[in-house]
Amino acid sequence: MENTQTIETPKQEWHLTSDRPVFIQIMEKLKRDIVTGIYKPGDKLPSVRDLAGEAAVNPNTMQRAFSELEREGLVYTKRTNGRFITEDMAMISQLKEEMALDAISQFLNSMQQLGFSTQETLTLLKESLKEETV
Repeated sequence: MENTQTIETPKQEWHLTSDRPVFIQIMEKLKRDIVTGIYKPGDKLPSVRDLAGEAAVNPNTMQRAFSELEREGLVYTKRTNGRFITEDMAMISQLKEEMALDAISQFLNSMQQLGFSTQETLTLLKESLKEETV
């Protein structure tokens, strides 16, 4: 069953920086919002203008991010009805796993740069996880 309800834009801060292209940062945020369930499969996205206003970016920049997400298959357009999140749960699960693996890789690289061995990193991680479950 198709969900055509427009959802409210998540009221999360847009933390855009000047160190990387803004449209890529927008794509990353929207992908994060998709895999975390803020935007659910089949949800209608807010308009380019609405999201551009919220993010304080040029609508052309937001349009470019949307076009790239559409090219990747995460978003699709229905003529005159707007843009929607894919309903392909396998694609969303794969994206979530890729994002998790990237985060892990970045963490491991940071630990290596700090001078920690793999074993030391694992020990610290286990200790940290124990503290979180207490």
